[in-house]
Amino acid sequence: MDRRNHTFFSHRQCEFFPCHPGADAAHFNCLFCFCPLYMLGDACGGRVSYTKDGLKDCSACDRPHLPGAYDWVLVRLKETNDSVNREKHGRD
Repeated sequence: MDRRNHTFFSHRQCEFFPCHPGADAAHFNCLFCFCPLYMLGDACGGRVSYTKDGLKDCSACDRPHLPGAYDWVLVRLKETNDSVNREKHGRD
């Protein structure tokens, strides 16, 4: 488990804890309660599906809640930022 205090916390008193079925409550990270990668659709890197109404369903994805998720999310955000900048400015 990541011991940097700003990268991990569990809110065990939350009425939804843990919010994903079958999650390991002992190592469940609540830092990204709302996943910052949600806007990437199925390119987020997690296990997602879509409802019949076209809404993204992340209930089967515990990736942002696993130990080490902080670094993984930051890498994905940087990759996304770099990709947007290349597209916007035509740079490789």
